[in-house]
Amino acid sequence: MERIFVTGAAGFIGSNLVDDLLASGHEVVGWDNFSTGQSSFVAAASARYRLIEGDNLDLAALSKAMSGCDTVFHLAANADVRFGLEHPSKDLRQNTIATSNVLEAMRANRVSRIAFSSTGSVYGEPTVFPTPEDAPFPVQTSLYAASKVAGEAMIQAYCEGFGFEGYIFRFVSILGERYTHGHVFDFYKQLMEHPDRLRVLGDGRQRKSYLYVKDCVMAMLGVMGLATARKAKHRCEVYNLGAEEFCTVRDSISWICAHLGLRPELEFTGGERGWVGDSPFIFLETKKVRATGWQNELTIKAAVLRTLDWLRGNTWVFEKRA
Repeated sequence: MERIFVTGAAGFIGSNLVDDLLASGHEVVGWDNFSTGQSSFVAAASARYRLIEGDNLDLAALSKAMSGCDTVFHLAANADVRFGLEHPSKDLRQNTIATSNVLEAMRANRVSRIAFSSTGSVYGEPTVFPTPEDAPFPVQTSLYAASKVAGEAMIQAYCEGFGFEGYIFRFVSILGERYTHGHVFDFYKQLMEHPDRLRVLGDGRQRKSYLYVKDCVMAMLGVMGLATARKAKHRCEVYNLGAEEFCTVRDSISWICAHLGLRPELEFTGGERGWVGDSPFIFLETKKVRATGWQNELTIKAAVLRTLDWLRGNTWVFEKRA
C-alpha cells in the first residue's frame, strides 16, 4: 500500500482522484490552498486520508506535509486560462514556481515518482491532427500553456538529473462531477439568468475535444500502475489524454439547450478564437495511452450532459465561484 501525496486534492480532478485512490486501499495525503478547491469535495473521513491546507509556494510547509509519501500527483494549478492576461504573473507562480517547489519537496523527502497534469494547449496551434505527443512545440500563445511547458521541462530535467520517474499527462478539457469552470459552467450560468439568450465567445465553430473526469483518472492510474517511465530512456513519459472525437462549440450548445428544453438567441462575439491564446482546434492523438489498454467510457456528448446534470443539482457552485 502506497502513501500518495495529491496537490489540488480538493479540486475538480484532484478530489475525484482521491476518491479512487482511497477506494483502491491507498493512504492519501491531500494538499490544497482552497483557492478553487471546495470543502464539500473532500472525501469522507478515513483513517487513510489526511487533508492539509497549504500553498505550493510555501516550500517549507509543503516539504513537511510530503514527509513519508511514496508518489506525488501534482494537479494543483491556476486553471483560469481565459483570464491569464489580467494577472500575467499568476500562471508563473501557481503553475511554474509551484511545480519547482513540488520537485524540491520531493527531493528533500526522497520521493522520486511524480504524475503531472499538463494540457493539450502546450501544442499551441498545431498543423497535425490528431496531434501526437512528439509534435514539435510551436510559438506559445497562452500564458497558461507556457507555464505548463516550463513545468514539464523541469520534471524532465529532474528525471534525468536526480533519477525521478515522471509521468506527464496532457489533458484536453475535462468534464464531469465537481466541474467548476469552463464552457458548460459558463453557458448554464447564463441560461439560468436569462434563458432567452446566450452569449458565445468567438464564432462557435471552434473545434474541441473533451474527456470525462473518471475516464481521465482511470487513464492516469492505469499508466502509473504499469510504471512505463522506469524503462524510458530519460525516465519520463508523456501521454495525451482525450477522446477519439471532437465537437464544435455549436454542437455543445445544441446538446445543452435541447437537454434544458431551451431555444435561446445566440449572440456570437465573432472571430475564430474565444480569447487571446484560445486555440481554435484541439484534438489529441491518444494511441499511446490506448495501447496500455485504457479506453474512455463516455462520449463527449454524454460527458457534456453528465456535467450539466451535476451543475443542475449543485447550483451552489455558482455562488462559490462568483
